[in-house]
Amino acid sequence: MQTVIVDKKYDKKNLSKVLLDTFSGLTMDTFYKALRKKDIRINNIRTNKNEVVHEGDEIKIFVIDELLYHSFIPQIIYEDDNILVVNKPSGIEVVGNANSLATCLKQIRNSFIEPCHRLDRNTTGLVLFAKNEPALEILLHKFKNHEIEKHYLATVYGIPKIKKQTLTSYLFKDNKKSFVYISDEPRKGYVKIITSYSILEKHIKENYSILDITLHTGKTHQIRAHLAHIGHPILGDGKYGNNQINKQFGYKTQRLCSYSFTFHFSTNSGILNYLDGKQITLA
Repeated sequence: MQTVIVDKKYDKKNLSKVLLDTFSGLTMDTFYKALRKKDIRINNIRTNKNEVVHEGDEIKIFVIDELLYHSFIPQIIYEDDNILVVNKPSGIEVVGNANSLATCLKQIRNSFIEPCHRLDRNTTGLVLFAKNEPALEILLHKFKNHEIEKHYLATVYGIPKIKKQTLTSYLFKDNKKSFVYISDEPRKGYVKIITSYSILEKHIKENYSILDITLHTGKTHQIRAHLAHIGHPILGDGKYGNNQINKQFGYKTQRLCSYSFTFHFSTNSGILNYLDGKQITLA
């Protein structure tokens, strides 16, 4: 049995949404089987419906851990005395629940380890962790100061007319809906975002392309929303993409991968000075 207290961001969301986001190994088949058997309780009341829950509700699910959690060993891409870079699979949160990447690493290492940035649950690829507090403080500052260059690979619907471009728009985050909106003009409550892309591959017959993406600002869902805004949603993205197109290509999660870090330190970096100029990439 596992217990979940509904967070504010899941207020008025379906029960399935909360549980599927919390337990990476849980499938819809297992969820509905648990409902049929009344193995889920909300505020200690058994339920057999995929009902709406509210902030502060207590959910208990009586399902064995093997069906709730993915059992996986994180793939280490790079490690030294101060940092750890891991290849995150799809369906795993970086932080936020008992089956997150950060929690898994802490259990395996039994030592200090903290993420320096986040990836969306269904975005794959490189995540940078600090192995001590001084390194964490430095890296958080470096990310904030744009001294760490990140590159992503995105498979998008269609082929952009311009081969290489830097996009500037404005983003509004709706916390209640867990959704962001993009505007080409400044608006109240919107923040400036800058995203660059270049086309790596064109697949004209199938009508899709593969882009290299660089973020100059790092806002929630920025890449996904920005590409959708220009008419080239990421394939498999159920939130900002087109479900009919996703079904056509057979993708159930977004085809977005963080594949490269390059450290460009413009100021003294203390114990991490040796990283200046270093690039870490997925093979």
